[in-house]
Amino acid sequence: MKPIEIVVATGNPHKVQEIREILATLLATHGFRVLSLTDVGAGEIPEPEEDGETFADNARIKATQYARAINRIVLADDSGLAVDALDGSPGVFSARWSGIGVTREERDNANNKKLLAELASVAADRRTARFVCAMCLSAADGSVIAETAGEFHGSIGTNARGVNGFGYDPLFVVDASGQTSAELTSAQKNDRSHRGAATRAMAKVLATHPSLS
Repeated sequence: MKPIEIVVATGNPHKVQEIREILATLLATHGFRVLSLTDVGAGEIPEPEEDGETFADNARIKATQYARAINRIVLADDSGLAVDALDGSPGVFSARWSGIGVTREERDNANNKKLLAELASVAADRRTARFVCAMCLSAADGSVIAETAGEFHGSIGTNARGVNGFGYDPLFVVDASGQTSAELTSAQKNDRSHRGAATRAMAKVLATHPSLS
């Protein structure tokens, strides 16, 4: 049987790898193949304007528009950080919150610097936060097959630690020991993270949906 190919609509290779690792474990016997936009020669397609008010809105925009553009089944996610002391910011603006930087690394560093500055006078017990991930799976014609979501609760530390992960991971404290998301192994992060939860929920859809079996 020819494997069913699912294209992950993101230019972030870290996201593709996380999703691929989780789905490979859960769907090993179901004949799915997870590809990136680059894998299918679509890396140069302009990104859709993510002008939704919620993570779910933006995931849907990306999944459906990319699916129609490349005529393939597409899985997209929109995720970010919501900090309680900042009324849920940076939220859907997480990736480019600072407005600084050209490369992903430059943007991440600038965003983390801004986050620390915004919380400089906030007490430790008020630095609670959560990562949120919304996912959308679109058929090749742009119709929505399924949507899932996941959250990862923690708090914001006072200094960056760890070399794994990306984005705000080095500042996101995940347990009482003070360990950050960037100090987790890939397997540990996938087991606990917002994207892991959303992807596991999506895996159930992939394993049981009539049009994908």
